[in-house]
Amino acid sequence: MGISSNVITILRKINSDGSLNIEKFKELSPEEQELINKLYEDGLIDEALKFIDSMDVDQNWEELQAVLKQQSPAPVIPLWKKALKYAAVFIILTGIFFIVQRSSVNNPQVKLAEDQVQLVLENGDIQILNEDGSGEIVSNSGQVLGTQKGSELKYKSANGIQKTVYNQIRIPNGKTFNLTLSDGTHVYLNSGSTLRFPVNFIKGMKREVYLEGEAFFEVSKDKMHPFIVNANAINVKVLGTKFNVSSYAEDKHVSTVLVEGSVSLNNDAKPDEKTILIPGYKGAWTKNSDKILLEKVDTRLYTNWMKGELVFKNTAFAAIIKKLERTYNVTIKNYDEELNEIEINASFNKNIENINAVMNSLSTVRSFNYKINEDKSIIITKKQPMK
Repeated sequence: MGISSNVITILRKINSDGSLNIEKFKELSPEEQELINKLYEDGLIDEALKFIDSMDVDQNWEELQAVLKQQSPAPVIPLWKKALKYAAVFIILTGIFFIVQRSSVNNPQVKLAEDQVQLVLENGDIQILNEDGSGEIVSNSGQVLGTQKGSELKYKSANGIQKTVYNQIRIPNGKTFNLTLSDGTHVYLNSGSTLRFPVNFIKGMKREVYLEGEAFFEVSKDKMHPFIVNANAINVKVLGTKFNVSSYAEDKHVSTVLVEGSVSLNNDAKPDEKTILIPGYKGAWTKNSDKILLEKVDTRLYTNWMKGELVFKNTAFAAIIKKLERTYNVTIKNYDEELNEIEINASFNKNIENINAVMNSLSTVRSFNYKINEDKSIIITKKQPMK
């Protein structure tokens, strides 16, 4: 029994630049996919490749059998982290795979780097953008499109590209990221957001991007090429300005807050009806309505997230929970349903206060019990009155 060359190729690709070819990954068997996922999750890909390059398959298979005999017999053998360093690499070489028992085993999915920033390239490859990493973004033809340095990715104008080619960047909960588009537009992406954008803007065509989540845009001025943000059936059209767009799938509203310049808003239901927004105002669209409502606001409440600040002004507790989940990459289950509609004023800074400090502060404002578990889940329960 020999090792699959496809498995080795994928492992080497992940180890070299953090990217994953989705199409090649899908060609693997479910067992191979599961093993690669497990090696990645436990940080053993580099060690696995070194083991592959140096080991004697027959001899080490005998060693593996001896190790496995020491474990209690079971139809499914868990790949415990402490045993994985020794056993998992041998399993990959012999073509014998042991699957971690899961409820979703019949529909294995790609789980690599769920908690890291991902860049999806034009060919479907996924490149991991580590916050302390650096590197180049290269097209299928080998052309350098941009560079990454830390938590910022910069694309450059590429005159040789004559068709619209899209990349997509995905920001997980708990992280933020900065992106400079090829026209010089700066985009600050909040936690749990996805932006689909052209790698190069074509002369004579609109500059158009697609947002799910929240982002602040500083649009480079270009009167000949309007910049359009598509956000859940709302279209924000500008020539050059600074504004924030929030369009999370789970939120009831899509909103745009204008800091500088001017924008026009319209929704897909009534594309010819445009609403003009001026600085200091918010335009909000309720998803079950086709009306855009205007409101004068303090723009800092909607933009200070870029500094790590969370500001809640007369905000329902249920909405606060959603924002905390995205900001701190936690899950919160509230069993005190009376809290959900209670409005709270509070402010925090994620760079200073951890989730425990935030929950402690909230529980003093509105009395409730909470527990933070090791898996980053938080349980809220009603505080019982003292007898």
